[in-house]
Amino acid sequence: MTVYIGTAGIPISTKRNSTIDGIKRIKELNLQCLEVEFVRGVAMGNETAKLIGKTAADLGIKLSAHAPYYINLNSDDKTKLEASKKRILDSMERAHHMGAEVIAVHASYYGKDTPEKTYSDTRNACADILEKAEKRGFGDVKLGLETMGKQSQFGSLEELIKLSKEIKIIPYIDWAHIFVRQNGVIDYSEILGQLVRLKIKKVHSHFENVKKNNAGEFVDVHIPIDHSPPFEPLAKEIMKRKIDITLISESPLLEKDAIKMKNVLENLGYKF
Repeated sequence: MTVYIGTAGIPISTKRNSTIDGIKRIKELNLQCLEVEFVRGVAMGNETAKLIGKTAADLGIKLSAHAPYYINLNSDDKTKLEASKKRILDSMERAHHMGAEVIAVHASYYGKDTPEKTYSDTRNACADILEKAEKRGFGDVKLGLETMGKQSQFGSLEELIKLSKEIKIIPYIDWAHIFVRQNGVIDYSEILGQLVRLKIKKVHSHFENVKKNNAGEFVDVHIPIDHSPPFEPLAKEIMKRKIDITLISESPLLEKDAIKMKNVLENLGYKF
C-alpha cells in the first residue's frame, strides 16, 4: 500500500512560478506528487518536459498531467474533434517525456446526442488516440478519463468502468465530481470496491470540496477541504483496503489541503 499526495499544479507557496520550482517545493513540503496542468493549452516543449522529468525523478516526486479543458470527443464538428484528439496526444507526449504515469481528461459532452451515441463516439475517439500514441512511442502513458460532475458531461463512474473494460483507458476519479453527480451522496467503499475488481494497480484521483448553490444543491465549484464530501471516511477506506492511490488536491488552498489530507492519514496510522 502506497499513498501519494500532491497538488494540481505549482504549489501556491512556490517562490518562482515554474514547474521545476513547484516540484522542488513539493519535496520541501514532504508531499509525494504533482499534477502538471496543461488545462489552458500544451505550450511546453519536449525538451522542457525532459528537464521537468529529471528533476522529479531526482527528488522522488511522481508526476501526472491534466490535458486541456477545451476537449470534446463527441463533437460533430470534425475539425473540433481532431483538435481535441491532438490536445490529448500532445499532453500524452509531454507526459511521456516527463516520465508521468497518466493524464486526466475531461472527455466529452452529450450535447444533443443520447448517452449511448456519446459513449460510442467517445470510445472510437479514445481508441484512435491510443493507437496513435502507441505508434508515436508514448503509449506508456495511461489515458485517464475523469469522472465528471455535471449531468451534461460524459463521465459517470459507470460509463468509465464500462469503457475501461473495452479499451485501454482508466477511470480517473474525482471524488467531489461523483458526489455532485450523485446529488450529494457518495459511498467510498462501493467505489473503491468497483475499482479493485477492475484490477487497477493504482487509483489516480482528485480531491476537493464543493459548494451548494442558492437552491441548496451541490455544484462543481471547488472550495477548501472543510466541508463536503468529507475526506476522513475516504482515508479510513483507503487504510482498510490497503490500496495504492494518488490524491491530488484541487482545493483552492492546494498544498494546505494536501497537507491536511496527509495529516488525516498519518493520524490513522499511515507512515509516509
